[in-house]
Amino acid sequence: MIVTVCVIMGFKREVMSKVRGFASDIEVLDIRSLASPEGYPVSVSPVYLEGLRSIDGVKRVDCIAQKIGLLKTDAEFQGVTLKGLPQGYDSTFIAASIVEGRMPQLCGKDGGGGQSNEILLSRMQADALGLKVGSRVFTYFFEENIRMRRFSVCGIYCTNMGIFDKNVAITDFATVAQLNGWQNDRCSSVEIRLEDFGKLPIVQAEMLRYHEKHPDPAANPRKPLSVTEHYQQVFSWLNLLDTNMLVIIVLMFAVAGFTMISGLLILIIERTGTIGILKALGATNTTIRRIFLTFAAFITIRGLLIGDVLALALLFAQKYWGFAHLDPASYYVDTIPVEMAWWPILLLNAGTLLVTVLTLVGPSFAISHIQPAKSIRYE
Repeated sequence: MIVTVCVIMGFKREVMSKVRGFASDIEVLDIRSLASPEGYPVSVSPVYLEGLRSIDGVKRVDCIAQKIGLLKTDAEFQGVTLKGLPQGYDSTFIAASIVEGRMPQLCGKDGGGGQSNEILLSRMQADALGLKVGSRVFTYFFEENIRMRRFSVCGIYCTNMGIFDKNVAITDFATVAQLNGWQNDRCSSVEIRLEDFGKLPIVQAEMLRYHEKHPDPAANPRKPLSVTEHYQQVFSWLNLLDTNMLVIIVLMFAVAGFTMISGLLILIIERTGTIGILKALGATNTTIRRIFLTFAAFITIRGLLIGDVLALALLFAQKYWGFAHLDPASYYVDTIPVEMAWWPILLLNAGTLLVTVLTLVGPSFAISHIQPAKSIRYE
């Protein structure tokens, strides 16, 4: 049970941190973009952005530009979504995911001009196109006329998240904005990061009220969309893990309960003569039952301690050496993640002890049916 809980908690933390790190906690966009591959721009003014930053719980507000294109080499091609990041963007997670090279030079929105023409590809994209750091790649954009742009590969990242690695390439905001033909008051979406992810519903509700009071001057339908809504399939899958964890824990409780019931009945049978002697000496059924339940509790505690030591040793070994691996294409991580949290471990120990002892209360009434005269002669 401890291994199950710690692994599932670690898995959820790892996947959530990747989704939140690459995307954002809340994304403000034109809701028509959800049904359009190219997307609609969002009107953003300094006053509007400052209003978003003033909402309680908001940590960062960044404007993002996106455009769909086609990366092409002499032998291969790959469709991608160029994600333009502004200067000053918090790229901590993306930088930590880089396996070769570096982040592209960020230019444009919120400081700085010019265009870097640098691109950060995923390992999946680079392998498919046969590119490496320093390579040059042509990108084609299909509109009324076919447009072409040449980029220099400055780095390669890997998140093991197919929804990002397969589709998203990183460049600077100014480059994508120029390709879209936008001025400084337009962007594809506004990414908002929170100080506390647990307050996501509260902050999102406040943003909905803010947008109702401050509609888009062009009457475009802007809407704040949470990361749990935008990546609903991923979070639904993570929530399903909670159900799996609950089923495993219930089954383990059942196994522990039935095992201890069998053990208690064996103890009663083996000590039938002792029970008869105690009753002959004046011991009540309640006293004898308490003795056996206390002894069963000691057995349970000893088993819990052994299980704790084995589980914690296994979890610490996995956390620091990562000897157990997973297929990242299916599970988004290459090693089994572990989160060591003491309160679930303490609750599991306390819950197992309580459930086991309560389960033994019923079978302990078998002592009441033992007759002293017959039990003393029992062999």
